[in-house]
Amino acid sequence: MNELSHFAINVEDVPVARRFYRDTFGWDFAPWGPPGFYRIEAGAPGGPGVTAALQQRRDLLPGRPTTGFECTIAVADVAATRASALAAGGQVLMETTTIAGVGHLVWLADPSGNVVGAMTYDPGAQ
Repeated sequence: MNELSHFAINVEDVPVARRFYRDTFGWDFAPWGPPGFYRIEAGAPGGPGVTAALQQRRDLLPGRPTTGFECTIAVADVAATRASALAAGGQVLMETTTIAGVGHLVWLADPSGNVVGAMTYDPGAQ
């Protein structure tokens, strides 16, 4: 119990956001509930699961404190994901950085300005 079981992404333009997340992370979407509401079909059974953190608030963009929950998506190739995000109308908030023993991380924003991290996990990262 008490495990992360759901997250939601709030956007101004649902079709643009669907395209961004489809093109960037390969997610599928299924209409569910009220108009403009979609179930995100991401991940696979037996996948890496969710790791959570509690941390001091910070600014990914100078002068704009990060608010809300911060999500990181596990990806096979952080550079390819970065390129896909830019092509899909997103922006890079923080260039790719390496976290020793963890992997390679880039911070992105979707077309509505929502922050999302993309991480290629690599325990041998230096």
